[in-house]
Amino acid sequence: MYQLLNNLRVLEASSFVASPLAGLYLAQMGADVIRVDQIGGGPDFRRWPQAESGASFYWEGLNKGKKSLALDLARPEGREILKALATAPGDTGGVLLTNFPANGFLAYEGLAALRQDLILVRIMGQANGGSALDYTVNCAIGIPQMTGPETLAEPVNHVLPAWDLLTGAYSAFALLAALQHRQATGSGQEVRVPLSDVGIATIANLGQIAEVVVGGQNRPRYGNAVYGAFGRDFVTRDGRRLMIMAITARQWSGLIDVLGIGPAVAGIEASRKVSFAVDEGLRFLHRDALFPLVEAAVASRSAAELGEAFDKAGCCWGPYKTVLEAAGDPELVGANPVFSTIEQISGHSYPVPGAMATLPQLNRSLPTRAPRLGEHSDLILAEVLGMSSGQIGKLHDQRLIASA
Repeated sequence: MYQLLNNLRVLEASSFVASPLAGLYLAQMGADVIRVDQIGGGPDFRRWPQAESGASFYWEGLNKGKKSLALDLARPEGREILKALATAPGDTGGVLLTNFPANGFLAYEGLAALRQDLILVRIMGQANGGSALDYTVNCAIGIPQMTGPETLAEPVNHVLPAWDLLTGAYSAFALLAALQHRQATGSGQEVRVPLSDVGIATIANLGQIAEVVVGGQNRPRYGNAVYGAFGRDFVTRDGRRLMIMAITARQWSGLIDVLGIGPAVAGIEASRKVSFAVDEGLRFLHRDALFPLVEAAVASRSAAELGEAFDKAGCCWGPYKTVLEAAGDPELVGANPVFSTIEQISGHSYPVPGAMATLPQLNRSLPTRAPRLGEHSDLILAEVLGMSSGQIGKLHDQRLIASA
């Protein structure tokens, strides 16, 4: 964690992936992020994967370094407390991150009447207010039709919630952009980030909308081959599977040298009147001839032998690993300064990441565990709203708030 945003307080009323992730990224850069949940936990509080106790590793991971306030949001009095926190005065506050409905009790117009310079970043499913999740967005923009073996008829979903992750990162960026605008002009605003817009805009930014509109047809499946470049998985003599890429000219020449296939590649170039030296697209178009060469050469060498030679030649490659293997990899986790082993609220100690960015001029702080639900309820109400211990005690008696 770094202290770049330590003059920023963000109230986060959210659940699932995108919104908590945006709050996590802000917290890892020093923001005081206050997560507000329903007493007893929101819909993601017990989400899988879980510890044997039922504690959610998922919830722990997305809420590291935040403070926790537990409110009864089903009652008007609890909602009023949330609104008061979101619109509390002061230069460091007036920032709300949420995926609550646009027309609910956190509607921008009502909150802006309480604080004119409020910044509200709202993560949505669809721009029209409709419901959407990562997997419904993914199927609607055509990705499952391009994923999987070439011979497969049905669509293939993938396990990485890519649009949730991009939406969370983009929302953190949009929040800071709105904050910079407020600092320059004094004006607040609502920023809406629909998951569906992030998904369709992203594939358009990658040229995939232009590809089908101009070409008039969908991109077919290519299995594990990387579209438009040389890249695929290959199996070594000792049965290890490696992902081997060659996008740049250096990577391509290094691959040829290591595998000793230069004369054979030159023969293909001569017979087909092409040059693979600088054009990655041509390597893809002629993969029917290139892949068998690489397959045979890789199959004749061990993974360790190839890995050492690839590294010396500046090739781009990577071994296929399970998540368990990756978790035990010193370079990825064990000796990686991004990770520290800390005890979480589940009672388990395991490696957790801090900020993914490295700032060489600043000291990297250790990541902080996720809070217990309601752990900071009293502290938040006292510090942000200036409530006395008697007032806070009364809210406990009324069961409007809860503590850990």
